This record gives sequence, structure tokens and C-alpha cells, in this order.
Amino acid sequence: MEASYGQFCTVARGAEVLCERWTPLVVRELLCGSRRFNDLHRGVPRMSTSLLVQRLQRLEEFGIVRRTAVGKVWEYSLTAAGEDLRPIVMALGHWGAQWIGSRLRDDELDAGLLMWDIRRFARVQEFPEKPVVINFQFRDARIREDAWWLVVESRVADLCRDDPGRELTLVVDASVRALTEVWAGDLTPQQALRSREIRVDGPKRDAEDLWRWLGTSAFAPTRLKRGGSSKRMR
Repeated sequence: MEASYGQFCTVARGAEVLCERWTPLVVRELLCGSRRFNDLHRGVPRMSTSLLVQRLQRLEEFGIVRRTAVGKVWEYSLTAAGEDLRPIVMALGHWGAQWIGSRLRDDELDAGLLMWDIRRFARVQEFPEKPVVINFQFRDARIREDAWWLVVESRVADLCRDDPGRELTLVVDASVRALTEVWAGDLTPQQALRSREIRVDGPKRDAEDLWRWLGTSAFAPTRLKRGGSSKRMR
């Protein structure tokens, strides 16, 4: 496969840099604030680490990413050219929300990626001053991905795979699909609760506030405006 389209058109030349497999998602992770290699990889868990290294090197060669030594580790950040990709990536996400939506196959559901997304976009300013510990229990997730703990304290959110041993505020029992669809804007929390696809156990006030605390995906408003998905694909 040739690396170049062999055209002077800037669409072609831009696509040569950005349209390689996984590259737009690596840029998405950087735009979302991930800086260290392991955090970047958490956002693209099905991408091999060797390929992630290659894509970061290529983006660095084109002046889109800069690499900086911080102590004994490398941190990655976007240059001005990389930041200029933000409206392009956001537009692609909104286009997908508008026209593709939640046509998710079972193999596209990923509890770990969902929880990572929820953790980094949780509306920490909406949480109460007291520590909040939410245990998410997935009925249909893979082993080691069926239980997660979101801990929010002092306006900082942390995500744990192992029980942190803290007093629980809420327990959320859900299918991966249902919580993904709520996060993406294809279901409202009320719809998922009525159908029992999601159950929230804990103090009533906290259970009601949960959805305000968590928020939704950046692209959910586009799906909600369109009316969500009227038909789920299994």
C-alpha cells in the first residue's frame, strides 16, 4: 500500500497524515487531555503499544505532537498545529452522532473504555464536598472489567479496578450497552431505569443527582437532539 496519494491537493496531503488507522483516535486522546503513554493507551486499549509508539512518532515528525521529558517519563502534548485539529475531530464526532449513532455491535462495547471516558469527563464541580464512591457493576462485561469504583474527592476523580475499601455512596448495576447508550445520548437515564437495564442503589437524593454528576459524552447532545436511536442493533 502506497503511503502517498500522489496529489498536490491539501485534502489528500492532510489525509496522508491523519487518516491512518488509529491516528484520529490518538489525536482524540491528546485533545481529551491524556499526556502520558499509559493514559493514551487506556483510551485506545485495542491498539498495540508498538503501533501507538509508531503513530506518536509520525505525529511528532509532522509537527502535530511534541514529546517532553518530565522526570523519568515522557509526556506528549499537541502543538498549535495539533490544537487546530480540535474542531475537525469534534465535527467528526458530531457527524457520527448525527448520522451513525449507536449502531453498536456487541464487539464494539467496552466497559473499560466507557469507564475511562466517564472518569475523565465526570463533572467534578457538581459533586458534593463529601467523598463520593460509586461502584459500577456490569452484568455482561469481561472478567476483570465487570466491577469499577469511581472515587471523587476534593474535586478529583479517580478510577479503580480493585475495591478501594471506602464506604459506598451508590451502586450502579447495569449492562454495558445500557450505560454506553445513556453516556452516548441514545437513552435517557429515566428510560434505562424504567426498563431495569440500569439500577441505582443508595440514598434517593444521591441516586437522583448521579446523572448530573456524571454528565454525558461531548457528543450526546447531538444524539439527544436527534431523538436518540429508535432501533438498537444487536
